[in-house]
Amino acid sequence: MKAEFFLPDDYRPAEDEPFMNERQLEYFRRKLMGWKGELMGDSKSTIEGLQEGARNIPDIADRASEETDRALELRTRDRQRKLVAKIDSALRRIENGEYGYCEKTGEPISLKRLDARPIATMSLEAQERHERREKVHRGDLRSARRRVGRWANARAWALKTRP
Repeated sequence: MKAEFFLPDDYRPAEDEPFMNERQLEYFRRKLMGWKGELMGDSKSTIEGLQEGARNIPDIADRASEETDRALELRTRDRQRKLVAKIDSALRRIENGEYGYCEKTGEPISLKRLDARPIATMSLEAQERHERREKVHRGDLRSARRRVGRWANARAWALKTRP
């Protein structure tokens, strides 16, 4: 493990310094570690809350409401668990010297983007291209599902109206 690196509390990465120098890497490492710590603390409090919250509620509406709240809380924690995995991946990229570079193009990811989303793996341009392709693909799937649905409805109608 690396020795502790001094970083002023008011430090912010700047475009005029060398990209992903030690100060920038330490800044993002600390930002990621802090974020992970918050998420882990939230997760711990959720587990404690769910253990305490296991009680018998006689009113069916109140029970349904509490079950809905629990399901929402668990879904949120699942998203946070996936986010922690992405944070761990970003921390590994820092250790490997790959952090801050687009996984598709190899170009540097802008410091503003990394500051806003430190787990980013693609430059803004590469991410936009990826999302456009994904949107087109989803659109193709929806069209295919509609066609299959219309075909299935027509077939069901034809079978139903057969003598």
